[in-house]
Amino acid sequence: MFKDWLNLAIIFVLSVGISLGLSQCLSTNSAAIASSSYSWNLPEWTPKPIVPDDNPMTVDKVELGRYLFYEKQLSVTGDFSCGSCHLQALAFTDGKKVGVGATGELHPRNSMGLANIAYNSVLTWNNPLMKDLETQMLVPLFGEEPVELGMVGKEAEILATLANDSKYSQMFAKAFPEEEKPINLRNLTRAIASFERTLVSFHSPYDRYRYEGDRYAISEAAKRGERLFFSERLECFHCHGGLNFSDSIQHERLAFVEISYHNTGLYNIDGQGAYPPENPGLFEITHNPDDMGHFKAPTLRNIALTAPYMHDGSIATLDEAIAHYQAGGRTITEGQYAGVGHQNPYKSPFINGFQLTERERLDLIAFLQSLTDEEFINNPTFSDPFLLSDQKELRIEN
Repeated sequence: MFKDWLNLAIIFVLSVGISLGLSQCLSTNSAAIASSSYSWNLPEWTPKPIVPDDNPMTVDKVELGRYLFYEKQLSVTGDFSCGSCHLQALAFTDGKKVGVGATGELHPRNSMGLANIAYNSVLTWNNPLMKDLETQMLVPLFGEEPVELGMVGKEAEILATLANDSKYSQMFAKAFPEEEKPINLRNLTRAIASFERTLVSFHSPYDRYRYEGDRYAISEAAKRGERLFFSERLECFHCHGGLNFSDSIQHERLAFVEISYHNTGLYNIDGQGAYPPENPGLFEITHNPDDMGHFKAPTLRNIALTAPYMHDGSIATLDEAIAHYQAGGRTITEGQYAGVGHQNPYKSPFINGFQLTERERLDLIAFLQSLTDEEFINNPTFSDPFLLSDQKELRIEN
């Protein structure tokens, strides 16, 4: 079973060490900070995400975070990075059923997409305690069960590697000009978190249609699919509504933070609601029986790119996902996870099942496909800077 509490203990120890041992040496260099302040460049209809007071956005910090996000020296094998599990072309997912760490260890859950992660009120599939990107970054970096980047015990090695790289020495100094010794773990996580917050996706055809008045931006089929999606008959919007097509969200225009977890009837192993022991959902943290099989509803933005679906990647296609909800819960007829999900006693009251004609099914898929943001997956400011450097060097050599 995924050891959330062990990883939280690691986070606590490291956070205390970072806050006590890596103090900031403030200076009067506020002009340098102001000169590199960050512009979100969001559509007018889009609210800004919430940014922690102790980690304001700056251009230099974001660029440093981009390099660190793709930096393979931050893994125990030297050939793995955050970007290895979060590919831009797949809306920062990896196309695998479950994540695979630097050492080849399979994770119990699917790698979540990072599109609009700055708007998430909680992070990960099922941990209500994980609310900020700066803290969450410590899990992939130092977590042991499962191993992701595998750098536990190598904190000094990380800092030495960065300090010995002239590029990083300059970038940390620019990103944190108020500090005498800017290369430290706290700043590393602050920079990566800052980059991750820039991964905003609000330029899909549906956005142009719904929010920007372009009535030709999506097909008539997609328009019919939208009406189905937001109908009480299908009830999809109850869990996947609002700005980010998720009901766990926060931003500057909300009066309160929204956090929700749901059981969709994906499993019912014992006929009494049990989920696989390695993936019991929110129950893993709360130990409340009513939380069995409850997971966060992820954003549906770019959903056509982020297969396979569900917390464990056990549904391969959009067709299969629709069939699951159409049935009001999945039935598994054989094997260790056999059971009738429709009868799961902890299932959400919104998962009741519905009927669709073939045209309606195609319309619903057309709507979901209209949420794909081509600008997002091709934005050069989100891309791997090392790959661009390698391509440039190859062109020079040739």
